[in-house]
Amino acid sequence: MHTLYTSEPHTDRRDWQNIRAMAPLLWDYRGRAALALLSLVLAKVANVGVPLVLKEIVDSLDATGAGPLVLPLTFLLGYGALRLAASLFNELRDAVFAKVRYRAMRQISLKVLRHLHELSLRFHLQRKTGAISQDLDRGTRSLSSILNYLLFNILPTMAEFVLVASILFSQYDAKFAFVTFLTVAAYVIFTLMVTEWRMHFRLTMNALDSEANSRSVDSLINYETVKYFGNEELELNRYDSTLEKWEHAAVQSQTSMSALNFGQGSIIAVGVTFLMIFAANGVVSGEMSMGDLVLVNALLLQLFIPLNFLGIVYRQLKYSFADMDLMVKLLETEA
Repeated sequence: MHTLYTSEPHTDRRDWQNIRAMAPLLWDYRGRAALALLSLVLAKVANVGVPLVLKEIVDSLDATGAGPLVLPLTFLLGYGALRLAASLFNELRDAVFAKVRYRAMRQISLKVLRHLHELSLRFHLQRKTGAISQDLDRGTRSLSSILNYLLFNILPTMAEFVLVASILFSQYDAKFAFVTFLTVAAYVIFTLMVTEWRMHFRLTMNALDSEANSRSVDSLINYETVKYFGNEELELNRYDSTLEKWEHAAVQSQTSMSALNFGQGSIIAVGVTFLMIFAANGVVSGEMSMGDLVLVNALLLQLFIPLNFLGIVYRQLKYSFADMDLMVKLLETEA
């Protein structure tokens, strides 16, 4: 279920304290969690190994020309095996961690509901049951979202960055790793800053969408009254006025998204261009082979693909932490 946010999450959250509070829920399945992390690492090792094998294929074909196919065939089979292994370990990670994630959701839901039943009547009279139910629902889903984003988005990207940087630093000049680090750092900083800035447009869109929906529903519910007083045009004008504001916010949101995408693409293009110039220069000077040129390009493209989702992950994590904080505050409420 997708939550339509209409306001920014508060900034006085205790994100890491809340994560530590949720950690015991994962302890019973620490073996599964460890196996999922191991699968993640193995998947990334296999993923990064694909460009390395591709380099050997290119070098073998470039060196042997019309020679025997035994050596290239071996690497080709290895190429396919690594791709298969990467897919296998990714799916194994998901399957193994599913029990951990859904058991944690079940336990926290039960824990909060038990705590709510232990609170005084005064608490329940002062709070709206619907709001409490929504906080519980959002908090439970936020735990799943945080685990999902951390294990399936952030950690894999970090692991891949470390592996790629290590390969570039160990096999080539240090400038390859340095430029890669600068490119990734610039990409991350730019993405987080622009995502934070454009969040206002998205929230305004959501608020106006809710307002427009409310106006249309109210006008239809009160159909007889509207018809009796002949207020059809008034209702339509009010509805259109809200939709006009929504249209303006939607255009701003899309324009800012285009600016974000162009900025991200520009950073990647500049970084990759510099690295390809370094690699091409190495090929010309005889220090690098054609396979090295292919390897550098493949590693960089493989590294930057997951970063395309960084803005979405950052925004959703921000809201998930806010939702979790609301649930933790319910648990901290005293009878």
